[in-house]
Amino acid sequence: MFHFKENNITVFQSSLYMTTSAIIESNEAIIMTDPNWLQGEIEEIRNFIDKHLSNRDLYIIYTHSDFDHIIGSGAFPEAKVIATEELKNNPDKEEIVNRIYDFDQRYYIKRNYVPTYPVVDIPISTTGQKINLGDLSLTFYKAPGHTNDSLFTIVEPYGILLTGDYLSDVEFPFIFSNYKDYVDTINKSSYIMNNYDIKYLIPGHGSVTKKKQEMLHRINFSKYYLQQLINDIGDLENECRTKFRFFVGMKSIHFDNKRIATEENL
Repeated sequence: MFHFKENNITVFQSSLYMTTSAIIESNEAIIMTDPNWLQGEIEEIRNFIDKHLSNRDLYIIYTHSDFDHIIGSGAFPEAKVIATEELKNNPDKEEIVNRIYDFDQRYYIKRNYVPTYPVVDIPISTTGQKINLGDLSLTFYKAPGHTNDSLFTIVEPYGILLTGDYLSDVEFPFIFSNYKDYVDTINKSSYIMNNYDIKYLIPGHGSVTKKKQEMLHRINFSKYYLQQLINDIGDLENECRTKFRFFVGMKSIHFDNKRIATEENL
């Protein structure tokens, strides 16, 4: 369903995990992130694209390779795919697609396309890499920590920051790859805020924000959370329980985060 719409930005939000799909329109191209989750939701996004694409090129940025973020791959065969070199070369492609299959089997979901692992047309190999798509300029920052193939994208001249599974208002940091990388990535987000005129922060889960103070709050909370993980005696869990409405559903990830942070900082 529609979550946010302003000028040439449209953001859909799934009923599952408040997962977002951002669509950015320019004169010559449409850029989309991570089409997801359910069949009806992907059909709604597909219908929106069909209605608005006209003779423009379609690009999909996959922010990372978690199965919920690539689950719509296959529904947009005409799209050119942008993602990190790490996502392109992921050795676990088959396992990720199998997770989609297992999800659909578990919930009896029928799709009108075959989910596939994205074939990357434009790999991002270095932080700071730039691509011009007509009147849009995209700057990419590799963002490992959540996964090793995560990606930040800045879209100018609109001042959009696409963060994937970072800087959410509904999730604390999920460290699925590496604690120290995650810390570096959050520091990178501070650098971006200080060096670009970011007007819209669009996370992979949760709410879009246009408020600079909210953007900084999300960054600062992530820094605080990551630091507190190392010597946490239980207070952080209570803070997260108060701050995040769905903490009970995420608490096992919090305990995994503590284990990862402790092991890396021994």
